[in-house]
Order: sequence, then structure tokens, then C-alpha cells
Amino acid sequence: MDQEVNKQDILFLSDTQAPMWVERLVLRTHQNTKATTTIFNEIVRLKPAVLYWLGDIVSLGYRSNKWRIIDQFLAKCTAVGTAVYAIMGNHDVMGRPRKGAKNFQLRFPEHSPTGYVKITDSIAVVMLNSNFSTLSVADMVKQQTWYEQTLKDLDEDPLVKVVIVTCHHAPYSNSKLVGSSKLVQQRFVPAYTQSQKGRLFITGHSHAFERYQFDGKTFLVIGGGGGLKQPLNVSPSRLPDLATDYKPLFHYLAVRREGEGLSLTSYCLKNDFSGFSVGYQFDIPAEATVTK
Repeated sequence: MDQEVNKQDILFLSDTQAPMWVERLVLRTHQNTKATTTIFNEIVRLKPAVLYWLGDIVSLGYRSNKWRIIDQFLAKCTAVGTAVYAIMGNHDVMGRPRKGAKNFQLRFPEHSPTGYVKITDSIAVVMLNSNFSTLSVADMVKQQTWYEQTLKDLDEDPLVKVVIVTCHHAPYSNSKLVGSSKLVQQRFVPAYTQSQKGRLFITGHSHAFERYQFDGKTFLVIGGGGGLKQPLNVSPSRLPDLATDYKPLFHYLAVRREGEGLSLTSYCLKNDFSGFSVGYQFDIPAEATVTK
């Protein structure tokens, strides 16, 4: 069914990079660039208050021509009053990291490579950089200190009801190409798990929709912005994905606060590109126990 996004919803999107020729050698294409443009047009039509973009904005961040479609989309978001906040993925800093980071920062001036936080409707979204190889040791220490202190401060802030943690690389994924990030597991997951208000950890990188529950906490992968579909591990060794039956090619996520919990809806692009439908819905209650 078709459904309008609630005006209170905040949107999340990831992995909108156009396929690279080397990727096309091993993965099938599915009109990926058209899919990304269709998602962009839908977001502009919906006019959400905020869009959080979780990396791999473009295929090669250092190449200015890759940003043309992004610049057009950002201009439209500004025109309809949608604020856009983003974090860098590996493609955004691929090849020439400094040039890529510079191009990224021009488009997202409020971004901080060592982490930043934005609050919408009492939902604090913590934005982290998981491109660890591009960070100096000093920056990694700065990021870790800031992140852990920020989660403690948000727990104590009465104006914040819910905390969502984001980075690009997924701590848990069944993707055969990128898998799980051990560094994200080590550096970002523990403080989230211990956070009283932390309800959701969202990432991209794996081009799939995946949902996991560990230590009573929810982890989502939403890498459906247009990148090439990646094969998933379906063997007995796979991680316990709670969304096994929902594997759309292209999708974005809408999140709405319900008290101190969250209501989530994944919208998937119809196969004929005629629009979007509600693909997957679930709630994360205030006590953060799993609801199927």
C-alpha cells in the first residue's frame, strides 16, 4: 500500500553512490541511478523536517562531477525547508581522502569528522565517522572521548527522550562483500549498549535492509539508497537477522518518536518505479525490548 510519511517523521537514507565500473563486473545493476533519483524526488515531495544521510553519498568524493546530482537535490531540500545532515562513507573519501573530505564538507558544513549530534523532536541523533583509516590517532581519541561523554550527557538531558547512534560501517551485517565491522563493534557499540536512552543504531555500507537485536538493543542496516545489491550470507553461520523476509532493492527509513520509544517504517521502491510502499514496520518501546 501507498502511505504518506507523517510530518513528525525524520528520514534516514544511505548508500546513494552510483555504481562503479569495477562493481558492475561482479554485481548486477538494476537501474540504480534512476532509483536514487526517484528516492530524491520522493523526499523532496514529502518535505520532511530533517534527512539524515549515512554515507556513501557519491561513488568517488574527490571527483567534483560526481556531486552534480547531489547538489541539485540539496538545493531542492533547502527550497522545501528540509535540513540535511550527513556522515562520510568509504566512497566519499575513496582514492583521495583529503579532497573527498573537502568536497563533502562544502556540502555539509555542520559535519564534524570527529562526530556531531543533532536533536529533532527530542530525538538526539549522534553522527559518527567510521572511516577510521582516515583519522589520526589524536582524532580517534578525540572522537571516542566525545562520543562516550555525549551519550552520558544525553542520558542526563531532560529535553532528550531518545538517542539514535549512526555511522556508516555496520557493526553487524550478513553482507558477503563487506560483512561486520569489528572496529565499530569495539569502539561504538559498547557505549550505545550502556546508554539508557539509546534505542537504535543505524548504519549503511551493506546494501540491504537488516535488523538485529543484541543485548536488548536494536541495530539496523539501511543501505538501500541506490548502490548495487550485495549478496547476503544465508548459511547456518549467518547472524540472526530479524528482517529475513524483507530484502528490497531500494528503500529509505522513516522514524517517529512515540514517548520514549520509536516507531519505524521502511519504505521500498516499487519494482516498476511508480512509487513507494510500506515495506516493513516495527516499534521500539521505551524499555527497548524487542517487538516482532
